[in-house]
Amino acid sequence: MTSGTLQHTTVLLDEAVDALLGGAGPQPAGTFVDATFGRGGHSRLILMRLGSEGRLVAFDKDPEAIAEATRITDARFSIRHEGFRNLSELPAGSAAGVLMDLGVSSPQIDSPLRGFSFRFDGPLDMRMDTTRGTSVAEWLATAEVGQIAEVIRDYGEERFAGPIAKAIVAWREERGPLATTAELADLVAGAVKTREAGQNPATRTFQALRIFINAELEELQQALDASLSVLAPGGRLVVISFHSLEDRIVKQFIAKHSKEVYDRRAPFAAPQAMKLVALDRIKPGAAEVAGNPRSRSAIMRVAERTAVA
Repeated sequence: MTSGTLQHTTVLLDEAVDALLGGAGPQPAGTFVDATFGRGGHSRLILMRLGSEGRLVAFDKDPEAIAEATRITDARFSIRHEGFRNLSELPAGSAAGVLMDLGVSSPQIDSPLRGFSFRFDGPLDMRMDTTRGTSVAEWLATAEVGQIAEVIRDYGEERFAGPIAKAIVAWREERGPLATTAELADLVAGAVKTREAGQNPATRTFQALRIFINAELEELQQALDASLSVLAPGGRLVVISFHSLEDRIVKQFIAKHSKEVYDRRAPFAAPQAMKLVALDRIKPGAAEVAGNPRSRSAIMRVAERTAVA
């Protein structure tokens, strides 16, 4: 899948669509949701597999993704320019399946203008939706040391969060606010004393700032909660995550709703029935990882909505 000159390879493409449509028969009808359109790899394959009565609703807050979606002329398809936290706006029980691919698309990472990567010098932005919100540069220009350290530690699991935060504020006081990805990457490299072999010192910091500025974990939790009401009985929930913070949220969410809940205050009352059945956990095979190294950290979890109202 391409966007301009930048190419994107969809991770777990066939596996995700197979899991999403697995319980819907050979000519799936009903409404399916691609909650993170990206560059449309999953959406296009879903449309190829849907029956004539099927529908696909997609969400994305990236204007470039919306532009890519306008190239799809299939009448069964619609796109919403908003984050997948707005999944809750769909009617209750209206979805036969919900797919969430939580990865940042390659065109986003590889475009210097987006500021997601330390590999390219560009403006320090990192917003998924460039039409609204605060950029990383704007936030770092005023945030206090403690706030910066907390974000880098909590969202990047970075043990040198304190020294990095102090270095950012010292830079700001001496030279003015950080403005580019190269400035931040160089600063972090000077503050991080040791790093795992093969990993750039700035990896965890860039991940943390991107997650924070886009409220990614909060949005994921909201979308997962919304999926319980949106999914029809028997509908599939398929989530592909790319780092441990995301996968932990997904794993705990499915586990929480895949067991009966007893009220200790009413020991003889019937338990609250489980809302999900966990079906599978899938990782990319060796061939996919060899062809697309960015897929190596992906984990896909699949669950099915029970008949509980």
